[in-house]
Amino acid sequence: MKRIAIIAAFSIGFATAAFADPLEGMWRTAPDDNGDSGLIEVTPCGDALCGTLVRAFDSSGAERASDNIGRHIISETRPRGDGAYRGKIYSPDRDKTYSSRLRLNGDTLPVSGCVFGICRDGGTWQRSN
Repeated sequence: MKRIAIIAAFSIGFATAAFADPLEGMWRTAPDDNGDSGLIEVTPCGDALCGTLVRAFDSSGAERASDNIGRHIISETRPRGDGAYRGKIYSPDRDKTYSSRLRLNGDTLPVSGCVFGICRDGGTWQRSN
């Protein structure tokens, strides 16, 4: 009986990993208007995906303090098929939240967002290990 419980626990763990969304993981943002970038961890968030800022970097690439550490940079993000995602994205350099469009392409993630019909290219994020 104990052996069956152990096998069941491993099976559930592997099944959960098998259903992970390809967007999940760590992403390095493109530099913002100030040259700063961040490391975003994308994880499930209810029935959507969220991306939390876990580290911030200045324009020289040195790690720096940020009041936005722990903040959801992407939220309410859901797949639309063919690598497309829609949701919300927060831009710390402009202190604005945009409706986002993300397109997963292997280890790159072109990002853009719109608010009141004004759109902004957020550059291309790179998957980080």
